[in-house]
Amino acid sequence: MDMNINIRETLRFKKRIVIKVGSSSLVHQETGELDLVKVERMIRIISDIKNMGKDVVLVSSGAISVGRKVLGLAKKPEVLSMIQACAALGQGELMMLYQKLFMEYNHKAAQVLLTFDVITNDERRKNAQNTLKQLLDLDVIPIVNENDTVATEEIEFGDNDTLSAIVSTLIGADMLILLTDIDGFYTDDPRKNPRAKRLSVIDKIDDSLKDMAKGTVSSYGTGGMYTKIAAAQIACHAGADVAILDSSNMDIIHRLMDGEDVGSIFTRDSSNTDFDLLDFIKNKKYLER
Repeated sequence: MDMNINIRETLRFKKRIVIKVGSSSLVHQETGELDLVKVERMIRIISDIKNMGKDVVLVSSGAISVGRKVLGLAKKPEVLSMIQACAALGQGELMMLYQKLFMEYNHKAAQVLLTFDVITNDERRKNAQNTLKQLLDLDVIPIVNENDTVATEEIEFGDNDTLSAIVSTLIGADMLILLTDIDGFYTDDPRKNPRAKRLSVIDKIDDSLKDMAKGTVSSYGTGGMYTKIAAAQIACHAGADVAILDSSNMDIIHRLMDGEDVGSIFTRDSSNTDFDLLDFIKNKKYLER
């Protein structure tokens, strides 16, 4: 029997799902303004998944992009204090929109802001884990972002792909969905190489796969395809399947859950019993090339 079909047919039975959306997936590329139609559709789909009886966590970038537009800045500032000011302003705007939209579909959303040092400190990591699980028990949708208003190089995740994978481990998610601007993982950058092929199902992350990860960075995002490989490496070791999907049409989330051959799936790895997730995260081994 075709293993690809087997794996995809199991996705409809996932119970706890983390969905990560990046800045470049939330805005109009021409202006940097929020794409309200796309945001509303994403919230509607997440609400529908909740209505199926599943737990959902949304890991959302976008605070800095929203804040910079509110301030009328043409591009992301380079001074750290200005970046953090944009994040402070934009995070409030973004959460106000998310909560308004979720309320329209009779769901509650709560903000959770994390920094890297929270995850690597035993007590604070446990507190964050308890908060996330309590919110899920209360039937609330946690909306997670890095706390860019205080994060510095020493305590930042670097991208929300990594953050979403760590959140997946904290709550015991069985599915992580990474929404991006490419419709899966390819053997090369499909925008530059027409011979590049999409890999439907990937059951092993090795050096050759990492060499293929030549992802680009958009003017609004902070990650590339390599950070998604790193995220998959964390989440798969922790027991979750990981999907990379094209965010241009949010309905693709439903198509994935219905078993269609969309995007790329990294299958969970339950064979590595010696895997030390905390050591892996503390030493940022997921970034090793």
